Amino acid sequence: MIADRLLQHALSFSFKGLGIPEGVGVLDPFNGPKAKEVRRIVTLFHRKYYNDDRQRVLMLGINPGRLGAGSTGLPFTDTKRCEGDLHIPVNGLHTHEPSSDFFYRMIRAAGGPEAFYSKVYVHAVCPLGFVKHGPKGPINLNYYDDKALEEAVTPFVENWLRTLVACGMRTDAVFCIGTGKNAAYFTKLNDRLGLFKRIVPLEHPRFVMQYKAKQLDAYIQKYVSALAPVAQGARP
Repeated sequence: MIADRLLQHALSFSFKGLGIPEGVGVLDPFNGPKAKEVRRIVTLFHRKYYNDDRQRVLMLGINPGRLGAGSTGLPFTDTKRCEGDLHIPVNGLHTHEPSSDFFYRMIRAAGGPEAFYSKVYVHAVCPLGFVKHGPKGPINLNYYDDKALEEAVTPFVENWLRTLVACGMRTDAVFCIGTGKNAAYFTKLNDRLGLFKRIVPLEHPRFVMQYKAKQLDAYIQKYVSALAPVAQGARP
């Protein structure tokens, strides 16, 4: 089953030996204070939606943030959407993330979690996140925000992408969430690795919710339209 293959890797990420720059912290919910709960959620999710051998098309974000995948282990899924949309109870965690709000509005518009996840696997270009200290505490850090960090994690990212493909992902196309630096990095990496024939960039939910909220429905429809060929088994 694809769930078994994905879980083998999704629960065992490690940056050991990569030389993460000083001052950068690794956001690793699988080995943090709520690790047992996060591992339970991620396992239930995969058993529920990926307990088969159908190939999925990948939809890859940047890297986990503190309130989404950093809290539940599931990309673009805060605890509110985990319970309300996926019907997976969360114990001892309570998060609300605007990106997750957008993402699950889109999933509902695309037919709901069962229909969506039967065709798509959502994760990130870099599957572990990063934080740095701000004036009010830790803040999210994208892998490309620090050149030394980007260079340090690239070998890990390359291996991760190859692993995803080997788990049973389509390679005719891949969705890249983030039309700016994430898409630029991913395109350059894919040009070298040759894993995917086509990259389809989509605006990041955080960008939409923060700067384009008045056009929310239009961006949701853009996602749904891009996914429509996938639902029919065709190339996006």
